[in-house]
Amino acid sequence: MSRIRIFILILVIPITFLSLVNSCTGNSKKNEKAATTENNGLPQIVREQVKYTSGNDTLVGYLFYDKNSDERKPGIIVVPEWWGNNDYPQMRARKLAELGYTTFSADMYGGGKVVDNPKEAQENASRVYTDPAKLKNRMTAAYNTLSNSDKVNSERIAAIGYCFGGSVCLNAASMGVPLDAVVSFHGGLDGFKASPEIKNTKILVCNGRADQMVTREQLQQFKKEMNRVDAKFELREYDGATHAFTNPAATANGKKFNMPIAYNETADKASWQDMLDFFDANFPIK
Repeated sequence: MSRIRIFILILVIPITFLSLVNSCTGNSKKNEKAATTENNGLPQIVREQVKYTSGNDTLVGYLFYDKNSDERKPGIIVVPEWWGNNDYPQMRARKLAELGYTTFSADMYGGGKVVDNPKEAQENASRVYTDPAKLKNRMTAAYNTLSNSDKVNSERIAAIGYCFGGSVCLNAASMGVPLDAVVSFHGGLDGFKASPEIKNTKILVCNGRADQMVTREQLQQFKKEMNRVDAKFELREYDGATHAFTNPAATANGKKFNMPIAYNETADKASWQDMLDFFDANFPIK
């Protein structure tokens, strides 16, 4: 082996080792941070675990932001499905951070609780659905946690939610949580009541036309409620899409638990683009 080649190996091995060490360590406010891209001029997205409180309850959320930027970005709260704050809402939060927002995947159950079966999911979701004060307080806690970050323009906060989370976002806006915009993906609409305060929030509802968990009657009642208070909203429906159509795990969960849910790639991509177009018009990054 030539001296030049030996010298290159001696130089590269320590650098490679240090890179591996750096990629496996970090900190957060428990101090957990994970960068997802190299520092090559592109966004370097950091995931930071944040413990915060609502009343006497400790909640566990995840903040996503571009480490390479000192700019205060518009903030988006991501509210999970009834499974809790698992990898799926965090994936969505990361994707939005890559686009230039600062995002916060919120905990609606407390303690970072995640469940893996419909019985526990229903029990935990019901505790929020049936307690409007808890719903508002926990969304307000997420709002305050995100808006207090030095990575966020506190005057520009929106929220998106999936299934249970979509319903939570719509109800929070109606309860007066000061969200600039809300996007609900296959969110529950049963029992929704609109207040005049929801007129302060731009609303987009993305619904599967084949969704058996959001009936046509519930959809019509939602429209009637919004029209009753003269609140503007946009509705997009996707042919062939069932409940939970954006989640790639939905098909397996539907079969496992005998639930009428399934992933629909076409509707997933179309609804994501509809959200981006909606944000471009109503909640732009700049």
